[in-house]
Amino acid sequence: MKRHPLLTGLGQRIREYRKARGLSQEAFAAECGLDRTYIGGIERGERNVAILNLAVIAQGLEISMSELLSDL
Repeated sequence: MKRHPLLTGLGQRIREYRKARGLSQEAFAAECGLDRTYIGGIERGERNVAILNLAVIAQGLEISMSELLSDL
């Protein structure tokens, strides 16, 4: 399955911010109240993320949604 460049770019950005905070996928997912496999799917560009989940993820990364989505 071909992944959309927007989803892969978003996933890479989330992974970079998560790692910069020193969090594993499991720890980050727990902090956000989301499933670890869901976070993994997002980071691999396999999931089309709902806006509410993007808000939760941005909050967990301690950044704004605009910063998360900037220049994708």
